[in-house]
Amino acid sequence: MNYRNLGKWGLKVSEIALGSWMTDLKGASARETAKETVDRAFDLGVNFFDCADGYSGGEAERFLGSLLSEHSRNEYILSSKVFFPVGKGVNDRGLSRKHIIEQIDRSLKNLRVDYLDLYFCHRYDPTTPVEETMQVLSDLVAAGKVLYYGVSEWSPVQLTEALSVIRENRLRPLCVIQPQYNMTDRYIEDEMIAICEKNGIGIVPFSPLAQGLLTGKYRKGAPLPEGSRATFQKDRQINRLLTEENLDKVERLFPIAKDLGVPLSVLAIAWILRKKQITSVITGASKASQLEQNAAASGLQLSETVLSEIDKILDYRPFLRRIG
Repeated sequence: MNYRNLGKWGLKVSEIALGSWMTDLKGASARETAKETVDRAFDLGVNFFDCADGYSGGEAERFLGSLLSEHSRNEYILSSKVFFPVGKGVNDRGLSRKHIIEQIDRSLKNLRVDYLDLYFCHRYDPTTPVEETMQVLSDLVAAGKVLYYGVSEWSPVQLTEALSVIRENRLRPLCVIQPQYNMTDRYIEDEMIAICEKNGIGIVPFSPLAQGLLTGKYRKGAPLPEGSRATFQKDRQINRLLTEENLDKVERLFPIAKDLGVPLSVLAIAWILRKKQITSVITGASKASQLEQNAAASGLQLSETVLSEIDKILDYRPFLRRIG
């Protein structure tokens, strides 16, 4: 496992992280599989574990906390997020000072720790002033409850506004963002990466395999694999990605992965890590073998020839507007 600094900061983070969004906790067998995956993560050198207060109604935090409690606190980097509803009350959501203060204490209790290494605003809250949110996050760093804070899925304009507020009020710095980034969703390349590089902000993207599209399990002209995410996911995200155009790209990417002697998923993750601005890639794994496969992307260098071939296949065209 290779490690990278969190942006310009001193924290060393494994190139592959383990996320908890899709962790199945229903039944003893599923929980044992999840435990085996976390244990295997430590064996592989993974030191970054990501969660959120809203995952499985808080159960994901509690379960992960119980597993990590078997390890020394200095062995792992732990993150959680705040924003989505955790109750029926009008203040049980968002990024107000009240909600963040209440939720950080709840997350710390759930995860059985005294502090979080990373803490994210899960989404932007249009009902709360950015000044209020940035101030309370800075206060949490000052109080030692959070070491580094950041945002997830904010636009470049929203991130820039937050950075301006931080400078004007001399707050503790925003150190990390957690955006979606993969071969089918490259919006952060347009402006976000440049903003982060200028400000020394680390980038830890999620959904590197595009909901499973880039694993190769979904093939053009073939039926949906039984038990796959496309057959049960409530929000149907993966189904919206299963377009003819995307499936054509997957078919064209397969030979490149084959020539390199790696699964398509490993190629997709290594492609993300080609960017030096990326600190770590947050991967999901329903079993230890999947995590082992993902971890193989750490340290895999893709040649300029390979990257050029991939760019031709992906045919990404950022939005550019000439002024004047």
